[in-house]
Amino acid sequence: MATGGGCLTLLVIIIALLLGENPLQLLQTINTVDKMNPGIQTQGSGPAGPSSETDDELAAFVKVVLADTEDVWNQQFASMGSDYQEPVLILFSGTDRSGCGFANAATGPFYCPLDEKVYIDLSFYQQLKSRFSAPGDFAMAYVVAHEVGHHVQNQLGISDQVHQMQGRVSEEEYNDLSVRLELQADFLAGLWAHHAQQTKSILEEGDLEEAMRAANAIGDDRLQMESQGYVVPDAFTHGTSEQRMRWFRKGFETGDLNQSDTFSANPL
Repeated sequence: MATGGGCLTLLVIIIALLLGENPLQLLQTINTVDKMNPGIQTQGSGPAGPSSETDDELAAFVKVVLADTEDVWNQQFASMGSDYQEPVLILFSGTDRSGCGFANAATGPFYCPLDEKVYIDLSFYQQLKSRFSAPGDFAMAYVVAHEVGHHVQNQLGISDQVHQMQGRVSEEEYNDLSVRLELQADFLAGLWAHHAQQTKSILEEGDLEEAMRAANAIGDDRLQMESQGYVVPDAFTHGTSEQRMRWFRKGFETGDLNQSDTFSANPL
């Protein structure tokens, strides 16, 4: 009813004034929950205005990818005798607050285990094309599935085991664990693609190559070379381009969760 909306607006304005913030800005950051799926939200602190047709189409595509991951992971968890707790997808623009701190376009897509939400800035789709030379819808699908892979790791307790080692091992050793965690998320993205293809035939010609180009483009070695002109393996956090492509492909080719153990793999 209108009364409830008015009370909420008044409450937001009061909170903004108490915090010394602009009430209009704070109102713009309130989530607009997708009526078709309460697990999907859009938010942002950028200037209010109509979204582009491209953004609308991309948002719809990302939501379809999320739904496909839910189908696959619900089935995978059921086969293990467990329940899959689906993540919330946050589509944001400008900047945003998460349980893990502030996010902006420079942050890139990420998963926050503290609030169990996948954060996607739709502008990253353009970055894949212009900055990383990895265009295509399935390149973005790989990115979404990778972040959902982190949610799966969180559900299985793997992320906690890795994060608990921070401060207990050397920085070099912790970076190695971080790499293994990221490569496992790449494997899980490939596993999703495997099962989604088997059940729904989601792949079109060239889709797999789009995902592989994206994995190649965001390898630590390639990003370090582009940004500083040399590579520092001890500072890797996500794995090399070759490793990222290989683990995604392994997940896609096997579809077997039992083969996802990157932590005992040697060589990685």
